[in-house]
Amino acid sequence: MILAIRDDRINKRVNEVMASNKKLMTGGALAVLAVLFVAVILISNTLFRGVQVDLTQNHLYTLSQGTKNILADIDEPIHLYLFWSDKETHGVPQLRVYAQRVREMLQEMAGRAKGKIKLEVIDPQPFSEDEDRATGYGLQAVPAGNNGEKIFLGLAGTNSTNGKSVIPFLQPNKEAFLEYDVAKLIHELTVPHKPVVGLVSGLQIGQSFDQATRSLKDPWAIDQQLSQQFDVRQLNAASIKSIDKDIDVLVLIQPKKLPEDAQYAIDQFVMRGGHLLAFVDPDAETDTSGADPNNPQAAMFADKSSDLPTLFKAWGVDYDPHKVILDRAQGLQISTQPGAPPVPDPAIIGFGKRSLNASDVVTANLDTINVSSAGYFSLAKDSKYTLTPLIQSSDDAMPVDATRVKFLPDPSVLLNGYAPTHEHYVIAGRLEGQFTSAFPDRKDAGHIAQAKDKGEIILVADTDMLADRLWVQVQPFFGQKIMNAFANNGDFFINAVDNLAGSSDLISIRGRATSQRPFTVVEDMKRAAQENFRGKEQELQQQLSDTERKLTELQSGKSKGSEMILSPAQQGELQSFLQKKVEIRKQLRQVQRDLDKDIDALGTRLKFINIALMPILITIAALLFAAWKRRKRAAA
Repeated sequence: MILAIRDDRINKRVNEVMASNKKLMTGGALAVLAVLFVAVILISNTLFRGVQVDLTQNHLYTLSQGTKNILADIDEPIHLYLFWSDKETHGVPQLRVYAQRVREMLQEMAGRAKGKIKLEVIDPQPFSEDEDRATGYGLQAVPAGNNGEKIFLGLAGTNSTNGKSVIPFLQPNKEAFLEYDVAKLIHELTVPHKPVVGLVSGLQIGQSFDQATRSLKDPWAIDQQLSQQFDVRQLNAASIKSIDKDIDVLVLIQPKKLPEDAQYAIDQFVMRGGHLLAFVDPDAETDTSGADPNNPQAAMFADKSSDLPTLFKAWGVDYDPHKVILDRAQGLQISTQPGAPPVPDPAIIGFGKRSLNASDVVTANLDTINVSSAGYFSLAKDSKYTLTPLIQSSDDAMPVDATRVKFLPDPSVLLNGYAPTHEHYVIAGRLEGQFTSAFPDRKDAGHIAQAKDKGEIILVADTDMLADRLWVQVQPFFGQKIMNAFANNGDFFINAVDNLAGSSDLISIRGRATSQRPFTVVEDMKRAAQENFRGKEQELQQQLSDTERKLTELQSGKSKGSEMILSPAQQGELQSFLQKKVEIRKQLRQVQRDLDKDIDALGTRLKFINIALMPILITIAALLFAAWKRRKRAAA
């Protein structure tokens, strides 16, 4: 008996010790696992810094190849300073989300630059040295907080030679071009000199002598803007044999009957990777070449068209120098005589946002571009190139012979017999491809038969858009010329030159999708509910009109003196209408409740998928994988 009791005590003690050991082992195992978890996180952060997997639909967080090439070509260190009012924007969640997007992109660029980009994020507090520093860089503060606080969200960059480039304020509505803007800023810091622009113009856009008035004419506003931002070299078309290699962009305006040597020089410039911006026109109204003030009739009948037939054929571009586009839907109102009411002129077209390419950096942020007697481009049937529209007509447009516009005093006559083709005509476009020489038989030294890399050319079928009359008013003000632009023609021209002046890598960067993703399913549900709601409202309004009509008919049959007393028939109609009104209002409320119910049900399904279903699927996949490994190990 005593031995049995002792055995029970011993067994109990042994069990207690074993249980204690299990607890110690469990606690120790958890501690070891915690240490291993922290170690794995630290090691992964070190080994995989900068590594990411972009699963977004439009690869929102993946840099384009052009940006990667620009970052790889940085020779000297660049300092980037992101001034972001973090503490002042706690009540502006949308701006905070965008600022985080900007910061992440800059951090990724800095990581890919292999130490050549030093990024510093600064929160400029009010009345601080950092605020003065931001202002000194030229950054702009905007009132965006709940209490009207001044908020900075700008980027400044400097290089080792005291060069500076800034983006005064990173606007959220330009998120699609965020990568391009930042890459352009970095590119400007790696290229210290102004881009060189070669200008070949058949129009007198600079300061010139007016034979009619015997006085000097001011340069066009477009010429002044070009000279302020770029190093411009005037080239004489008659004597061009070659184009210097240090010219970044070649601008052709109204090229008329260029000599073959000049065309060949342009061809080889494009073959070696040069960037071309060409303006041609079927009827250049500002062309005064060969004009004789003593014979105005000869100037009227002079040929004012321009073309590059040999080059266009080699580039797979169809262009008719004798065809003008009319656009009835976008024709501007023109006064033909003093005091006369304005009439629409389908040959003078004002292109709005719907006609401008919102995905191209040249036209994305423009509102209006005016043209006059413009032509159009299209691709030849056998063309191997791509033509992306920058400016295109509406589908209410048609081409006509240029002579109809040239000698027509009354623009309203152009609408007689108007027959639109329901096509969109390309007035300006970006031509892309690996270009082939238009002069394959030339044997000049250094001749290039085909471009080594893909190239880009911007073509515009109008030169009048550059003239002041279509986009800007220039007024004298205390000895200065003040420009008041009423259209974006000048912005289009400068944007095109600025875009082409960058490297091929910079030009290749296109507009990206934004991080703001609309809830399309919810929007469709709301739209359907609104249509249903509107239908019920219209039904109610129709019944109200019918009731008022019946009441009026009953009222007209009443005797004099009893107009203010409702007859039994009128009371019945009124009561019937009120009952129907209550019923329809119930239906309207039910439509709104059903919409809310459907949206709530959709939210519940999404929560289930994100919170429960996905973890369940991952767990099942892990169990299946573990079972497969166990079976494979057992078989081995």
